[in-house]
Amino acid sequence: MTPRRLAPWIGLLGLVVAVAARADAPPLPPGLEENTSPSLPPGLESDTGPSLPPGLEEDPETAGTEAEPIPLRQRLPFPIYGYVEARAGVRTQSDHAQPTDATLGELRLQLSTEKAWDTLVFEYTGDAYLDGIAERGEFDLRRLCLTWRPGNTVDFRLGRQVLTWGTGDMLFINDLFPKDWPSFFTGRDVDYLKAPSDALRFGGFSDLVNVDLVYTPQFDPDRFITGERISYWDPLRRDHSGLHDQVNYDRPHDWFEDDEWALRLYRNIGSYEVAVYGYSGLWKSPGGQTLVPPRAVFPKLNVYGASIRGTVGKGIGNAEIGYYDSYEDRAGDRAFVNNSEFRLLIGYEQELAKEFTGAFQYYVEHMMDYDAYRDTRFFLMPKRDEDRHVITTRLTKLLMSQNLTLSLFAYYSPSDGDAYLRPKVTYKASDRWTLEAGANVFAGRSETSFFGQFEDNTNVYAGARYAF
Repeated sequence: MTPRRLAPWIGLLGLVVAVAARADAPPLPPGLEENTSPSLPPGLESDTGPSLPPGLEEDPETAGTEAEPIPLRQRLPFPIYGYVEARAGVRTQSDHAQPTDATLGELRLQLSTEKAWDTLVFEYTGDAYLDGIAERGEFDLRRLCLTWRPGNTVDFRLGRQVLTWGTGDMLFINDLFPKDWPSFFTGRDVDYLKAPSDALRFGGFSDLVNVDLVYTPQFDPDRFITGERISYWDPLRRDHSGLHDQVNYDRPHDWFEDDEWALRLYRNIGSYEVAVYGYSGLWKSPGGQTLVPPRAVFPKLNVYGASIRGTVGKGIGNAEIGYYDSYEDRAGDRAFVNNSEFRLLIGYEQELAKEFTGAFQYYVEHMMDYDAYRDTRFFLMPKRDEDRHVITTRLTKLLMSQNLTLSLFAYYSPSDGDAYLRPKVTYKASDRWTLEAGANVFAGRSETSFFGQFEDNTNVYAGARYAF
């Protein structure tokens, strides 16, 4: 034990000895009980001693205490934060296209940091996880970018980053940045629906208009359904395909040739934000097919759109449109390339009661040149309607001082006759612990419709996260 740790004990022992000695000592003769020594001259009555130089005074609140050790992550020149998470999910029925009923089983560690120097900001987020379904370790680099702000009106961001814009709630028209659909359908955190892009982003800000310009030098497709974890309807096989019959696809990968441009011009007008969009690149998920060899492809795509969002009555309304110019099938007569489309989204959100919110959306995809599509459709391909309608509902209820969240997000397509439900319960047990349970429920009258093809993939999941 160090001398400093011994000092309080020695002092306490001395006090006990002094008290004991005083108790045992004989009484003084009469008249000598009090201290009758001569008093000190005026001004010297208290023992103050010389004062310490400024900055060396002892803090009375911490006097006699030993400083607690500082955690390692606080001693680093940059902060470290993140979480540890465990998640598991299982199908509620068997799927003959998959070798296991498990849909999710992983232990994940996410670490993030950032560092700022005047006009520069460095950001990093990476996920390392053990995937029990694939039986291997994985690493997902979510963010590794450098942001430069040479002034108050411009900024540049270069590197891996998660990008998003548009007004839709889990429906996307002008948001042509990559999505991770297997994560969404198996019960990972909803943040993982947005996959990262390797891009250069320029932002410009003025009283007239704000500008976002994103250049992706190499095509970043969606993380789409391939059959690895979620089975899908394969029109060429006339059956569901899964782990052993995954999509064979040809991803364009030439730098500065298979590139993407995305533009957004936006500003506030009163209480409304209005924006126009442009995109030049490729279909984010396979938008075409070759027969020899059987392979999914990504045809060229241009998109032009606009949106508005703002106060409507007691809630918030939004509307968004987009024209999908399928550059390689503008006439609509190529059977194995997606036709051009017009897409429309209208939404509204309002608090229905105390800590109970409802949101509703109507979405439609209208196929251009439908007559040409109908005349040239390959007989094995499922027939599409000229218009695909989707209605979504989000209901959210907060309980227990907002520590418990009950939510339901539902997709329903009256034209396809299918649906997708996402019920979820989230409980914030403490500032660090969060527990979650939910389900992905697919239903449809046809196994070839978008949601109906996933019916055998209906699953339930649960997770626990510790944040630090």
